[in-house]
Amino acid sequence: MTATADSHVASLSFEETLTVLSEASVHQHFDAFVDIAWDSPEFAVVEDDERWILPDIDSLGGTEWYRSLSRERQIEVGKYRMANIMKVGLQFEQVLISGIMVHLLGMGNNRPEFRYSTHEATEECHHTQMFQEGVNRIGLDVSGGPGWFVKLAPFLPLAAGPLPNVFFIGVLAGEEPIDYLQKMLLRSGQPLHPMVQRVMQIHVAEEARHIGFAHTYLEERSKDYGRLQRAGLSIAMPLIMRGLCDVIMKPTKQMQRDCGIPKSVMREAYWRNATSKKLLRDTFGDVRMLADDLGLMNPVSRRLWRALGIDGTSSRFRSEPKSAAV
Repeated sequence: MTATADSHVASLSFEETLTVLSEASVHQHFDAFVDIAWDSPEFAVVEDDERWILPDIDSLGGTEWYRSLSRERQIEVGKYRMANIMKVGLQFEQVLISGIMVHLLGMGNNRPEFRYSTHEATEECHHTQMFQEGVNRIGLDVSGGPGWFVKLAPFLPLAAGPLPNVFFIGVLAGEEPIDYLQKMLLRSGQPLHPMVQRVMQIHVAEEARHIGFAHTYLEERSKDYGRLQRAGLSIAMPLIMRGLCDVIMKPTKQMQRDCGIPKSVMREAYWRNATSKKLLRDTFGDVRMLADDLGLMNPVSRRLWRALGIDGTSSRFRSEPKSAAV
């Protein structure tokens, strides 16, 4: 969203905002098997395609280790990373869809979030189909998130009933990093495989609405926060953001084994060098802005954001471009 669009949405009531988002979902949406030409020759996954080589702006792609690999190995590792990003993306979408259904179960009639939330769940179902088809076409048996996340994932949606604010913070913790990562790759200027590029373009376009809803929901519900709840959420928010960011952005131990990534490379790339530290901070600029708006930034939580490496200047508006300077 632009600053102008953010300003317009901010002037609307909660109900009006959800009506705008719902209408947008009706008139501008994508179908995983209509809007992607899966069988187009240019989407074919072929050997020796340099478009699978990771750009330097990727934390792994920018390492000396990766750049020293043979061209063939760079393609293999890049293909694995792109497939695994899609796999973990679809796992997050599955958690979100389940949580939305838990959140809506028992909801009263004439609630504006019911219609929009079901629109979002429909779109997320298409995203899971889109991501899985991408993984299948690449042809690698990737596992997605780390083992602990896959085992815990079936229980996470249950929080959407008794702890909806925590759940929607978790939603943003999954959506913001993958959205930032995909935008970064799309803007890198390095050619991406057309299939991956199209999947990312669709996902980024629709995630703008989904992220907007989560922000709007939390802003609306924050009006009812008590002092104790606000204090608890101020601590929970950076912990959830940081924990789920690693699930999205870091290669899993399985990928490290399969691709032969040395532990020393992992330690340096995530998150010790200056470039990766900046990437981590920049990923959460919009979330820090939201935390400010919700009154969840206090002396204790600020120290926690800093200790986790995700502190920094808050965005002035959603999707504000970040400086390239380290």
